[in-house]
Amino acid sequence: MLTTAVGLQIPAELAFEDWEHAGRQLSGIVNSSAWWLGDWLVYGKEHYHDRYEHGILAAGLQYQTLRNYAWVARRFEFCRRRPALSFQHHAEVASLPVEEQDRWLDRAEKAKWTTKQLREGIRLARPGESREGARAEDTRRLAVPGSHLRRWHMAAEQSGTDLQQWVLTTLDSAAARALEG
Repeated sequence: MLTTAVGLQIPAELAFEDWEHAGRQLSGIVNSSAWWLGDWLVYGKEHYHDRYEHGILAAGLQYQTLRNYAWVARRFEFCRRRPALSFQHHAEVASLPVEEQDRWLDRAEKAKWTTKQLREGIRLARPGESREGARAEDTRRLAVPGSHLRRWHMAAEQSGTDLQQWVLTTLDSAAARALEG
């Protein structure tokens, strides 16, 4: 494969495994580049305070996007960044206190949550927050075999959340996927 400034040239006969591997590498580069750019801007602001805006303009990147990258990078010391999670996972929790950031990132990492699942989990955990349109009279009972319930409890515990939150997040995620596709 050949990478250029305007695209990726892929050989006509590329094995699926090689194509898949390339996709994982490209995805990693996209995710890592957000961290790289954030760290680059933080460094520029600290070392070239009077000239770093010129550097941003010279780089030809969107100022607000870079500022967002830098804000997230500042909120996470290098040792606290989770390679198994995307930059966007970190961005979702960046506004929280450090202890909460770590707690939510632990949950997301253990449960392999998408950023959407992480965002929803945080939203549901806020005092006074509830599902859109949910009211007390909307509560329903569902007969669940004991073996399923035990398995769900174990999954919720492993993800660091209570059963109700785990069930709601999991079902909402499944519903969103079903409705999207």
